[in-house]
Amino acid sequence: MSRIVLSLLVAAAGRAGFILALGLVLVWAGGAAAQPTQPGASASRETGFDTSKQWRIEQPAKNHIRLIGEVEARRGDITFTADLIESFTDTHEVVATGSPGRPVVFTQGGQWIAAERVEFNTETQLGTFHEAYGSFTLASEPKRSMHGGQEPDVLFNGRKIEKVGPRKYRITDGAFTTCLQPTPRWNVSAGTLVLNLDRYAFLRGAVLRAKGLPVLYLPFLYYPINDEDRATGFLMPSYGTSTYRGFTLSNAFFWAIGRSHDATFLHDWFAKRGQGMGTEYRYVGPRGAGGDLRFYTLRERESTLTSNGVETLLPKRTSYELNGSINQPLGGSWTARGNVDYFSDIEVQQTYHTNIYDASRSQRSVNAGLSGTLGQLTVNATYRRSEYFSGRSNTTVVGGAPQVQITRGEKPLFGLPVYFGVTGEYANLQREYHRTSGVTDSNLSRLDVTPTLRFPFTQLRWLTVNTSLAFRETWWSRSRVAGTNEFVDDGISRRYAQLSTRLVGPVLNRVFDTHGFGYAERLKHTIEPFVDIRRVTSVDNFDEIIQNDGTDSVVGGTTSITYGVNNRLLAKRRGGEGPSSPREFVTVGLSQTYYSDSRASQYDRSYSTSYSGLPPSKRSPVSLTARVSPTQEVNGSLRMEYDDRAKKVRSLSASWQYAASGWLNLAGGYSQRRVIDYAESTVTETKYRLDNSINLSTTLRSPGNRIGGSYTFNYDIDRSNLLNSRAIVYYNAQCCGFALEYQTVSYGLSSPIDKDNRFNFSFTLAGLGTFSNFFGALGGGGAR
Repeated sequence: MSRIVLSLLVAAAGRAGFILALGLVLVWAGGAAAQPTQPGASASRETGFDTSKQWRIEQPAKNHIRLIGEVEARRGDITFTADLIESFTDTHEVVATGSPGRPVVFTQGGQWIAAERVEFNTETQLGTFHEAYGSFTLASEPKRSMHGGQEPDVLFNGRKIEKVGPRKYRITDGAFTTCLQPTPRWNVSAGTLVLNLDRYAFLRGAVLRAKGLPVLYLPFLYYPINDEDRATGFLMPSYGTSTYRGFTLSNAFFWAIGRSHDATFLHDWFAKRGQGMGTEYRYVGPRGAGGDLRFYTLRERESTLTSNGVETLLPKRTSYELNGSINQPLGGSWTARGNVDYFSDIEVQQTYHTNIYDASRSQRSVNAGLSGTLGQLTVNATYRRSEYFSGRSNTTVVGGAPQVQITRGEKPLFGLPVYFGVTGEYANLQREYHRTSGVTDSNLSRLDVTPTLRFPFTQLRWLTVNTSLAFRETWWSRSRVAGTNEFVDDGISRRYAQLSTRLVGPVLNRVFDTHGFGYAERLKHTIEPFVDIRRVTSVDNFDEIIQNDGTDSVVGGTTSITYGVNNRLLAKRRGGEGPSSPREFVTVGLSQTYYSDSRASQYDRSYSTSYSGLPPSKRSPVSLTARVSPTQEVNGSLRMEYDDRAKKVRSLSASWQYAASGWLNLAGGYSQRRVIDYAESTVTETKYRLDNSINLSTTLRSPGNRIGGSYTFNYDIDRSNLLNSRAIVYYNAQCCGFALEYQTVSYGLSSPIDKDNRFNFSFTLAGLGTFSNFFGALGGGGAR
């Protein structure tokens, strides 16, 4: 009777260590030929084989052993299941073969592969799988997500799969997907595919298929496959077409540099105009530190554009755009900050950008600042430079380089209810006018010191009085020749005192019981009349002061009185299961200012129309402000300035918003600005200086964000012109999705065309990030 023992072959390798191999050793106790047998429980414990499987053993040669039947062999975390396993003990090779409907199954540490035939080296634990398919799990506790995050498994298949490392495979004529549906909604196939488990998949000649249809070919593809939220790799490209740019292809590569910073590299190809390249860098640091920086350069080639039957020659040009912000604590109380929003060509800025705010922006700026404390002093140093465009070539530059302000906060004097504070400022102010005829400037240096005494009176609950007395002295390095626009390098100084008093009250309150009204338990109405009185002593050289900002535009010898009333409605509402809490849901304010010197009306920054070239007036416009917010989901605001002389609304702006539990968001706005010319007996309106527009935006999402979209439009009422109409729709399946965008833009006079129609498309895959290109295509879509 023969006795068969299956064991692990452990071969000594000298003092260097041991080599472990999965082998089969037959030990005969007699007899010339092995008979089919099934090992008992003791043999199973020695070998690790599952004794519940039915198999038999054959030995065709000395170093060649066969296991035939339902064979399952295990060693550590490696398991083979096959109909036939052949072991070559001299070369440490194992060949496993399956049968129709019963493939060889290989498992190891979350890796699972089924194949028709397997060649495996038990010493190196590397091998080749023929006509195979398999999967692996990204992590022991994977983070599952509905869409946009990594799925827990990766499925792959190939004509030949070679295991070339502990967790690395080379696949020939194969494909992979992270979609775990019974029929995957997408896959990527390639002639050569390298899978580095928990790290990446690299493909050459990659074809993306959705629902079995090819939708994208890429010469190569780097696809991150790990259980982290951020991984280095290429992002899904987006496609588009435009009247002005033609067919558009946008690509990006994301570099996860570390846990706290990353970079994205962008490339756009425009069939009609050329191509652009850019990069974005982001970082987050301790104590609120962080920043981002984006740079993009666009190289346009010469081309011809036909619009409304008219051909326009578009020039060859190179432009760039730079924007970003930074906030960096420096230690102690000191913090550095900065932001830049700069473009080299305003026509490119307004022609390419998708977002209506960026497309209509005519200002570029650079700002930097340093702030902190020195004892009881607060120091704020800034650099500011802003340039405003009026057409393509006419600009106005304003700023301060540098501007340093030192403030000592208010402190009580001698224990009395009298507070003293002082503010000083040094500024090197910049104001330049760049015109086609040349450049003029009113650049100068300014030193300003203002000590202040404040006397508050708050003894009465229904009446508050705050009085302050300030002394101000200012020096400028340049001045203006009175009655002209000529600037000279002669210094000038100014000194004045200002007495201000603000009275609020008497404050009237009344509480109403709602008697079961559903909105609130109680309502409270508050009426707050107020009066601000300000007296400025005479300034004899006002006409010689160059006007740059509010510090310069103080009209002396003037008394101004601002009077008005604020109305507030508060509701005591019960929030969920908690106690009732008051909510201010309606606020309405009405005010106007009287000036003893009518010139002061032209420099009052409390009113938005003061600097619009209106003639002097003893009275300001009537200002109306209102805010309504009955719930957290609904809010609205209104601001209006009414000219009581012309009986016309000078400016009006209104906005509202409604948000419903994250699935619906509606927002809208209306703005009107009218410049009024005053003649001796009539009031006329200058049509071309009117601003009368409306805007609307809406976003809709299904539960779970599976389907959604957004729509925005901006309409110029006076010119009957639809400035912008933009619609985005998206669909997110469990492991893939897509987004579509259509936009119509009407340009202003600075653009070579009057209208641009744009269409953009993006396909999304689970685990592979998407992006919005530098100009904002598909920005705001839920699939981003």
